Amino acid sequence: MALKDILVHVDGSAQGKARLEAAINLAAVHEAHLTGLYVLTHPRVPGFVRAQIPAEVMEAQGKAVAAVAESTEAAFHDAASRAGISAEWRAVEGEPVEVVALHARYSDVAVVGQRDPEGDEYASADDVPDRLILSIGRPALVVPCVGRYPAVGQRVMVAWDAGRLATRAVNDALPFMEKAKQVVVLAVNPVGGPEGHGEIPSADICHHLARHGIKAEAQHIHADDVEVGDMLLSRAADEGIDLLVMGAYGHARWRELVLGGVTRHLLAHMTMPVLMCH
Repeated sequence: MALKDILVHVDGSAQGKARLEAAINLAAVHEAHLTGLYVLTHPRVPGFVRAQIPAEVMEAQGKAVAAVAESTEAAFHDAASRAGISAEWRAVEGEPVEVVALHARYSDVAVVGQRDPEGDEYASADDVPDRLILSIGRPALVVPCVGRYPAVGQRVMVAWDAGRLATRAVNDALPFMEKAKQVVVLAVNPVGGPEGHGEIPSADICHHLARHGIKAEAQHIHADDVEVGDMLLSRAADEGIDLLVMGAYGHARWRELVLGGVTRHLLAHMTMPVLMCH
């Protein structure tokens, strides 16, 4: 399956501009249609507080939100025009996760941003992209909150644990890997057994990818004294990877929130875009 319909969640932040750049270049490489989605949000103000705020203050705040949306729309159309891609703009008022999830279900992949703890409250929400990944039923390409990523998917690494979510992630990432210059499949601390890895970890999934015309290198490493998330990021940096592919939330989300987990670690410490699938 080719990427033909991409959605990007855009806003007026610096991260939003980098995210848009990544999405536009991705659309150009795959000759895909790009939808820019802007969610019009307002400060979370309790009702009893809002009642004490003068009407002219609320009106000014609304105009400020609309002005940012308009300038972001102009930048979106300008960038899409220069890239020569098919594109459309949507500005929808509502709660970010609900709005993005609804529109993302009608796309092949949703490009969203890593949560920025120092970001603008108007441009982000505490549960984006965490809850979004679990909600959309589509792969989410999460772009880090710092840095620029104009080229995504030239050098791909798959985090392979031979489980259901990793299998789903490999399938969802096929359009990326088909156009990649390098594909690495990495198993960290692989184990055997009926639901584990084969005799040579990562080899079986690489054979499957070969039947799709994708040449992938099977790798595995044992490092019990290093967190899996840290090992993935370290090896990805060593290989010059620009896209990490992984299944997200293999355990219940509440367990990862309490005990930690690879998904939570990557969402907090990613240094390159990550394609997450649930």
